[in-house]
Amino acid sequence: MTGPAQDSWDAARYAAAARFVTDLGAPVLELLDARPGERILDLGCGDGVLTARIAALGARVLGVDSSPDMIAAARARGVEARLADAHALDFCGEFDAVFSNAALHWMTDPDRVFAGVARALVRGGRFVAEAGGHGNVAAIRTALIAVLERHGRITDLGEIWYFPTVAEQRRRLERAGLTVTDIALIPRPTPVTAGMEAWLDTLAGPALALIPEADRPAARAEVVRLVAPALRDSAGNWTADYVRLRFRAVKR
Repeated sequence: MTGPAQDSWDAARYAAAARFVTDLGAPVLELLDARPGERILDLGCGDGVLTARIAALGARVLGVDSSPDMIAAARARGVEARLADAHALDFCGEFDAVFSNAALHWMTDPDRVFAGVARALVRGGRFVAEAGGHGNVAAIRTALIAVLERHGRITDLGEIWYFPTVAEQRRRLERAGLTVTDIALIPRPTPVTAGMEAWLDTLAGPALALIPEADRPAARAEVVRLVAPALRDSAGNWTADYVRLRFRAVKR
């Protein structure tokens, strides 16, 4: 949640509709394997839930995010956090590890992000992250693109979301001076208990914002109608078609 694509997050709405994002962060925290005394940067820290869990392990953690509301929520948890654009990190050899959960897909110039991460790490420092990967929310994205086209907006949503393949992500990380030690695409169908309309409002806001405000409610309803056959079961329960890309890389 950092970078220009989505800097107006509402922390309370996110907590109500998308808490599952941080609740499902345990595997990437395990991959991070934070140790007492380490200096760790949480890139796209959001409201600081996972940042606080890392700090509880004894690490010294700084969270950064581009959303003022999220930073305020993180600080309210007692987390050290500051506003920053992930595309313009100004750290130099300050961190033993950089961690990121469910944020990299909002950063649409990954080469700049990865270069900044590499500068921020000490030699041998690790970059551990999970975010949307190739095929993530494919049904939702396809429906959004179709509805946007009907409203005269031709886009593949690449200006909003970055969902890379394993090969693409590996290539970009290696180019930044990082050696990839683990990387995988992980299909993870995810229940959306708040419903698809709430998901769209919270996690597809920048896409809906491409449509004139007066037309957005009807456009959102149309997206819901299009994805229902694939993502809503006979009892009315919604499941988002998530595919996560998780990796660990080390600075050379």
